[in-house]
Amino acid sequence: MSRTDVLDPEVARALSALSAAAKRGLGDPALAELVVVRASQLNHCAFCLDMHLTIARELGVSVQQLDLLAAWEEAEGVFDERERAALALTEAVTVLTDGRVPDEVYERAAKHFGDRELAHLIGLVVAINNWNRVMVGRRIPPGGYQP
Repeated sequence: MSRTDVLDPEVARALSALSAAAKRGLGDPALAELVVVRASQLNHCAFCLDMHLTIARELGVSVQQLDLLAAWEEAEGVFDERERAALALTEAVTVLTDGRVPDEVYERAAKHFGDRELAHLIGLVVAINNWNRVMVGRRIPPGGYQP
C-alpha cells in the first residue's frame, strides 16, 4: 500500500515536508531517529518502527541504543544527557500527561537545545505522532517501507 492509498497526497506531502524540515533543523539525524522510534514505540506503530529502525541502523545508531530505547531511563551510560533530554521531551509531548509538558522536562531539554533546535525537536515529535496516528488508524502493517 502506498502513501497515497493511506492518505490524501496533499496531506501526505505536508506531513512529509514537516518531518523533513524538523529533521533538517534538528541537525542530528541519529538523534532524530531515536526520537521517532521512541514515539513510535509509545504509539505502537509497527509500520513506523520497522521503517525508522531500518533508517537508524543505516545511520549507524548503535544496536545497544536501539535495543535499550524502550528502557532509556534505566539504561545508564547508554544515552548521553542530550539524548536523554530529547527522549524525555519526546515522551512528554507524545503522552501529554495531565494535558501538558512538565516544566522540568521542558527546562531540561532547553539546557541542551537552542531555541531553534528545540522548536525543530518538538516539530519532529509532532510530525511522527501524526504519522503514527495515520498508520495505526489505517491499520498499516510493517514491511512496506522501501528506502
